[in-house]
Amino acid sequence: MRRKLFFTASVVALSLALAAVVILHPTRAKSEDTKTASMEVRVDNFTFGPDTLTVPANSTVTWVNKDDVPHVIASNDGLFKSKALDTDDKYSYTFTKAGTFAYYCSIHPKMVGKIVVQ
Repeated sequence: MRRKLFFTASVVALSLALAAVVILHPTRAKSEDTKTASMEVRVDNFTFGPDTLTVPANSTVTWVNKDDVPHVIASNDGLFKSKALDTDDKYSYTFTKAGTFAYYCSIHPKMVGKIVVQ
């Protein structure tokens, strides 16, 4: 009788542990969604950081101006262009197609960067 009770308790404990692992284990899709949501380029000290950012298709990239002067984010091919961004202003663009997208600040043309969409 004891042996049967021990066996039953062991099976129940193992089943609960397995269920907890399955329920609590994060999936890869959730991790990728989180990564996609946080693509940011910092505009600071007349530079883009990072100057090259690689993202999956359908990602939204946000530029945040941390400089004391305005900047305008503009793609070389005319695909996107922000208004003048003052300190702490943000501009976002969603990249839906794969490719390399070069951009610059139209006020300070030596400021350049690129987004690589995979």
